[in-house]
Amino acid sequence: MLNLPEIVTKEQEDEFFRNISCNIKKIRKNKKMSQLEVALSIGQQSSGFYAHLENYAHGKHFNLGHLLRLSVLFEVPIEEFFKVNEEET
Repeated sequence: MLNLPEIVTKEQEDEFFRNISCNIKKIRKNKKMSQLEVALSIGQQSSGFYAHLENYAHGKHFNLGHLLRLSVLFEVPIEEFFKVNEEET
């Protein structure tokens, strides 16, 4: 039996994904784009699934393909999505 260490906790992972979602939501609002507009632009069929991603609802989170498309769409470096929001930590 392997004795593997816990690398990150579920709470740390949740905080990581919530932070990314929060940054994306802020950028989208600053660009004055609707969830539907963004969803369709990155290849989603509706704003409902996108809303789950943006709100980290039901454990749904953005994947690397989403982040690449959003970076191009929003015209921001992909690193912007990973910035830690000091006021929220």
